[in-house]
Amino acid sequence: MISEAQLEQTLKDLFDNLSFTSEPTGLYDPLRYMIGIGGKRVRPRLCLLTYSLYKNAFSEEILSPAAALEVFHSFTLIHDDIMDNADVRRGVPTVCRKWDNNTAILSGDVMCIDSYRRLAVAPKAVLPQVLGLFTKTAAEVCEGQQYDMDFENDKNVTMEDYVKMTGLKTAVLIACAAKMGAIIAGAPEHHCEQLYKFGYDLGLAFQVADDYLDTFGDVKVFGKAIGGDIINGKKTWLLTRAVEKGEALEEAGIIGPGKGKAKIIEAMEMPVDTEAHKAEKIAVVKSLYEAFGVDEDAKYEVIKLHDRAISHLQGLGLSRVKLEMLHRFADRLVGRTK
Repeated sequence: MISEAQLEQTLKDLFDNLSFTSEPTGLYDPLRYMIGIGGKRVRPRLCLLTYSLYKNAFSEEILSPAAALEVFHSFTLIHDDIMDNADVRRGVPTVCRKWDNNTAILSGDVMCIDSYRRLAVAPKAVLPQVLGLFTKTAAEVCEGQQYDMDFENDKNVTMEDYVKMTGLKTAVLIACAAKMGAIIAGAPEHHCEQLYKFGYDLGLAFQVADDYLDTFGDVKVFGKAIGGDIINGKKTWLLTRAVEKGEALEEAGIIGPGKGKAKIIEAMEMPVDTEAHKAEKIAVVKSLYEAFGVDEDAKYEVIKLHDRAISHLQGLGLSRVKLEMLHRFADRLVGRTK
């Protein structure tokens, strides 16, 4: 059996030694930079973990596809930062700031292509299945990003809309990682499907936690500026819940007319043309979130989704040790807000 220590060392070695084409440097240096700034490596770690449930050693058949997941995820972050006009990613300048938008677009494109090159190393017997899963997931991530952009100018985004968007933008890639490791390891189809559900619900929990940390986190821990979602008018779990709760509180007569949804919308429309205005908007919206209790609601939602993810592991017949490994992965992924 592969231990967690072996998995962590393998993951470290994999990314310490990950290489890209040398020339032209203007195209490939941003790739090396993006991978070099690190990150939680959530997706390749989960892929290796689910593979280790059924195999006793790692080989190139799983290492290269696991790397592909992180390379693809990094590509989406490069393009997200362009669309969000973000200055900082993981505590350092974004690719679009360190270079420029045109470089970031092109380097992101080649990063996406590189992920498919790495994925092609998967065993021939399951390669069609792996490629099908990955390609479907890649399209869904783009669909989620489009919904995310569409929602920026929509004042009537429901929680159902939000969950659909974040399920596509975030959860499906984590679910893909869980299922891919199992597929390549030759796990039973039912196991692959249940592990996909495990990853999907964990992905939802991860996004709610990320939304929470964007407003209430510590910049030194979070790795990027606090309040970016508020400044950019993004529809987060917190904002969606605040609007939903504000309406309910008005209807119940607990708060006066215009003190709920309208108050939140008014705050989100505050100007952000100066640093002082940005700080003021973040403070006002944050205070409304706290007044409506959505900060605590978000913590509860993370716990609920975490527990639902764990429920998908029941009946798989995995050993206690293997189940504990999956539990620890889930706890570490969302533990900062639980």
